[in-house]
Amino acid sequence: MYGYIKGTIKMIKPTHIVLDNNGIGYLIIVPNPYIYKLEEESVIYIHHYVREDINNLYGFVSEEAKELFIRLISVSGIGPKSGLSIMATDNIDTVIYAIENSDVKFLTKFPGIGNKTAQQIILDLKGKLVIEEQIVRFGAMEDAENALLALGYSKREINKVLKNIDFNLSVEEIIKEALKKILN
Repeated sequence: MYGYIKGTIKMIKPTHIVLDNNGIGYLIIVPNPYIYKLEEESVIYIHHYVREDINNLYGFVSEEAKELFIRLISVSGIGPKSGLSIMATDNIDTVIYAIENSDVKFLTKFPGIGNKTAQQIILDLKGKLVIEEQIVRFGAMEDAENALLALGYSKREINKVLKNIDFNLSVEEIIKEALKKILN
């Protein structure tokens, strides 16, 4: 089992990279090989996938991305190819956010993911990807969270009140609502 491999990128192909580590070239299948540069020293987090006819190394830029991939391929109907298509998105937080908010439309935009598969992903993974202290927020909700943190409120207090506030409000409205709930 591999945790990660540190080495120099020697080859970049549409589906994989070759990482040289002490004279051994590891062929690593990655979601987006074009984020790497030739001759660049890199650390690639590895998932070694073995089945009766497959023995592949899948690589990711972070431990979190690797863990999300492992969770995705544990879902019935999701194999490494579909998992990689989802992981090719620039920001894994958006994938986690979509799963946590049951956003079937977002998930079905990836190749090989239909309505049934997207619903299965949500059913299997919702609530299992985010620890309460690591809730991912975007846009106005993220700005409001940062403002409340700057005011000295704890992450726990903020998470408690923001989860019940409409995310379509403006930053100011979200902060006002949050402060009302915190102070009551």
